[in-house]
Amino acid sequence: MATKIILPAVRRTLLSAVVAAFAGAAVASSFVAPALAQTQMQAPTQPAPAQPAPAPQMPPQQLPAQPQGQGPASVADLAEGLLGAVVNISTSQNIKGAESPDAVPMPELPEGSPFQDFFDEFFKDRGGNGGGPGSQRVQSLGSGFVIDAEKGIVITNNHVIADADEIEVNFSDGSKLKAELVGTDTKTDIAVLKVDPTLKKLTAVKFGDSNRMRIGDWVMAVGNPFGLGGTVTVGIISARNRDIQSGPYDDFIQTDAAINRGNSGGPLFNMQGEVVGINTAIISPSGGSIGIGFSIPSELAIGVVSQLAEFGETRRGWLGVRIQPVTDEIAETLDMKVAKGALVAGVIKGGPVDNGTILPGDVIIKFDGKDVDEMRDLPRVVAESPVGKAVDVVVVRKGVEQTVKVTLGRLEDGEKLAESAEGQPEEEGEAVASATVLGMTIGELNDEARTKFGVGADVSGVVITEVTPDSAAAERGILAGEVITEIAQESVSSPKDVMDRIATLKEQGRKNALLMLASKTGELRFVTIRMD
Repeated sequence: MATKIILPAVRRTLLSAVVAAFAGAAVASSFVAPALAQTQMQAPTQPAPAQPAPAPQMPPQQLPAQPQGQGPASVADLAEGLLGAVVNISTSQNIKGAESPDAVPMPELPEGSPFQDFFDEFFKDRGGNGGGPGSQRVQSLGSGFVIDAEKGIVITNNHVIADADEIEVNFSDGSKLKAELVGTDTKTDIAVLKVDPTLKKLTAVKFGDSNRMRIGDWVMAVGNPFGLGGTVTVGIISARNRDIQSGPYDDFIQTDAAINRGNSGGPLFNMQGEVVGINTAIISPSGGSIGIGFSIPSELAIGVVSQLAEFGETRRGWLGVRIQPVTDEIAETLDMKVAKGALVAGVIKGGPVDNGTILPGDVIIKFDGKDVDEMRDLPRVVAESPVGKAVDVVVVRKGVEQTVKVTLGRLEDGEKLAESAEGQPEEEGEAVASATVLGMTIGELNDEARTKFGVGADVSGVVITEVTPDSAAAERGILAGEVITEIAQESVSSPKDVMDRIATLKEQGRKNALLMLASKTGELRFVTIRMD
């Protein structure tokens, strides 16, 4: 694959050089010829009368500089001082023949076939690299950078070293060192490695402040694309705060500096030589750069790297709530002028706010002094907060802002609780109708309904026994077996309560009804339904 990429580029380079040579000659001629012609036209035909000696002229170097166009300043000095800290990450992994993506299964041969011995020998030795019978040695390349020369700490992407049996760090001067894995974080795609700093004098770079970077600022990406060796590309920051749906804390810097395969894990520098991003992803139909690359901002990476280097794992703050976006319809039903914040859809049992500090239906608009404009802002600011820290959280509860104090737990511990609380897919059952509203048939949540739909004993409300196809409820993904626990943040316990609340909302001129639904295991979510 590398040959197919390299050779056309070389051919184009050679052809361009030849064309440039001829073009240069033509351009030179176009400037020289008029000068010669002018000299010939002004040559006198008769001896000129004696003229007084010309006045002395300024030496050429003292002539005033003439204004002319000038390109951007070179980054050669900057790159020269940084290349030694940028490394190539080489990994290898043994994959069994059956697990290899290119594995070919051994054909089934008739008993006594003369080819049996041949195929047995071929498939036995197909690995050929000491990985055992039928195994293959798979290698991959990526980039990284030294962040601490005294301790030998090297940063790269988690996907560069994932599942590797051996990791080797290759330096720009050709030297190599074995690396051990200190820790990884799959949520941000960051990995921390360690090499022995006594075996080689290391050059390190430092993190800068990605918050100070603006759209249009110059940046430089250094890495090892295609395994060719250290390369430098320059571009600008094209956008910030990009969410590419790769993880819960997406906040990428987008750049048009060329990032190709093998650049993953390499640094994105500002013009002061500070690392403001870790190159991690691109959008490309071909695998090559089309000017859309993404880097993890240093603001997010610094805390993760620090925790991985110190503990070998992350220790993030945890609030213990399930959240969803605040849509325009939800904002309208909550009497909010602007749709912003994170709507609390449920509180995890045993979590930090399971004491009633934060309730389902609250909208979190500020956390520890930081605004929460969108739902995705909250997980990031919470995760960046220290475990055990007491923080102020501003919520909108039934249209009124109030501040509550919360002591954060640890996310890694809370994930186990959240997993255990996850509900199973709801089962649809036969209708047991007692009232029909908004495209739903609803009924009492009695023992018979609990048994029929598998609803837990700790779930209370009004059970939905049937959903009319193509209704407003069906459009919102509501299913039979779910339980209506609240309407417009008021509890309901019977079909009559539901009918009365809907009627009241219509009398108030509301266009949408905000329903809090519970799954059969008690997991909550909010849904708005049109009432027209």
